[in-house]
Amino acid sequence: MVNARATVPDTMAAMLLTGHGDVEKLVYREDVTTPRPGPGQVLVQVTATAKNNTDRKAREGLYPTRGKEEVTSFAMGGTPTLTFPRIQGADVVGRVVAVGDGVSEARLGERGLLDFNLYPDARADINLAPDYYGHGADGGFAEYVAAPSDQFYPISNPALADAELAAMGMCSYQTAYHMMTAAGVRAGERVLVSGASGGVGTALIQLCRVIGAVPFAVSQPDKAQALLALGAEAVIDRSGLDAFVERVLEATGGAPIDAVMDLVGGEMTDRFIDTMIADMSTRTTYPRLSIAGASGGNVSEIMWTRIYLYQVQIFGVSHGTREEAAKLMAWIDSGALKPVLHAAFKLSKLHDAERYFVSRGSDYLGKVVIVPDAQWDAHGAAYALDREF
Repeated sequence: MVNARATVPDTMAAMLLTGHGDVEKLVYREDVTTPRPGPGQVLVQVTATAKNNTDRKAREGLYPTRGKEEVTSFAMGGTPTLTFPRIQGADVVGRVVAVGDGVSEARLGERGLLDFNLYPDARADINLAPDYYGHGADGGFAEYVAAPSDQFYPISNPALADAELAAMGMCSYQTAYHMMTAAGVRAGERVLVSGASGGVGTALIQLCRVIGAVPFAVSQPDKAQALLALGAEAVIDRSGLDAFVERVLEATGGAPIDAVMDLVGGEMTDRFIDTMIADMSTRTTYPRLSIAGASGGNVSEIMWTRIYLYQVQIFGVSHGTREEAAKLMAWIDSGALKPVLHAAFKLSKLHDAERYFVSRGSDYLGKVVIVPDAQWDAHGAAYALDREF
């Protein structure tokens, strides 16, 4: 049985991913069957969904685990869950328009943000086979999405517009927070944040300040003022590898970095380690490297003697836990975390958003949000770019 606040149409507009490849594999249709909420689920009318780099990587099959040239998506549970056609989009904001069996009708009309995870079990403190809406199940690049009621968190903060709330979605913020909790980041510690201008990077800067850690951002100089305003202690120019470590130590007053949040990989990883082991005699904790991305290259060459002799602890991070999601939602609703929204695109213009995302210029900071065409005037137009494609 389904209880609905209003009549839900039989079909909806959605962007379908039809296979691995370029943006032509994304097909916009207006005759897709509207999902219905099952037991314990809510049906959400989507008003905004943040775009994440994982959307592109999954589309292009850039999650190899056995060979560098492998074209695939990840299958942490052993069986691939990305099947085609698939509706992508993980960080979903909208309003509950129908509820399934076992869900109170009091939730009808509620605005909320989806915890994007497809959890393998009910455990709150661990997530060993991460998957997510938009990958293993249909997500928010559509007019409606069905999801578990306990993962659609009500957000009542009136200061947050729907597009801004989507920009604070769990794909970035939960990944960032799990990077920090995995590495045991504590108040007062110096944290180096690579890829600082993206969604996870801007989340890391804010989360460091929330818990009392001190974030040092790695980015381009022309983004320094925005990152400093967001909470970065200093912004270190990412160019010129030979002098990178010296620039970091100058920013810290000569003190080593306590923990690195690495979203870049490639040849930068070795330099990041150098910022932590420059003077081991002044450290009070082990050097910690938390990895959740490889935008600078999927292969890093590191001498293992540097890892074990300096006792560098390495943490691979993908997604997070139910406990972390609940804490983040509370911080978002309270206003402790702030949105960093770059621009909004119509759902029908997702091709343009994808092209913009991979070719964005130096003025890019924060998140791109996708808004269904029918919701554009109310939730997207105010955040449109000032140029057309």
